[in-house]
Amino acid sequence: VGDAFNEGLYEEQARLRGIPLLESRPKYQMRNMTAREASGNQQVVYFPRVVKVVDVLSILRTKNHNGFPVIDQTRSGETLVIGLILRSHLLVLLQSKVDFQHSPVPFNSRDAPVPIRHNLTEFVKPVSSKGISIDDIYLTPDDMEMYIDLAPFLNPSPYVVPEDMSLTKVYNLFRQLGLRHILVVPRASRVIGMITRKDLLIEDNEDAAAVELQSTSG
Repeated sequence: VGDAFNEGLYEEQARLRGIPLLESRPKYQMRNMTAREASGNQQVVYFPRVVKVVDVLSILRTKNHNGFPVIDQTRSGETLVIGLILRSHLLVLLQSKVDFQHSPVPFNSRDAPVPIRHNLTEFVKPVSSKGISIDDIYLTPDDMEMYIDLAPFLNPSPYVVPEDMSLTKVYNLFRQLGLRHILVVPRASRVIGMITRKDLLIEDNEDAAAVELQSTSG
């Protein structure tokens, strides 16, 4: 009833966060379109796992994207998406400078645990706050030559869809989950597993062995 007189909670939160509002139903023509077609031919702006500070600053100044894919290369030279990092998190890293490093070599978690230099609240801004602006950042020439390993700060499991997914399904994901970004990737070549509803029915008192047995029982 309240929505008839006022904005709904979803609409209000989206407006405050500057997120474009989507209608409740996708357009009919989306049934014949794919995720790849919707993403168009625009060049994807991404960061390597270890990136130079001057490059981060340059991209944030010239692009208004809210999120950026982060890529890394395997030993065989294959390029993989390893996660998504938010603009707001990059601004926190630039402002604090505590994670700048001289070397372009990535941090190896097998050698030592990742040092925690930030309070979680630094990365979570109130809805009513605009957070850090690029104009708030001051960097010296020496800072510009430093590097940041983005791996500890990215979201390692962003929402991803295959390039040939129906745009109607993509639209519904945005609406139902309140998403702001979805990465479009090539159709996967092999299946590494399948999750059913039963796999998600885990009782609080079940131990790890029981959960594993349940998930392999089909």
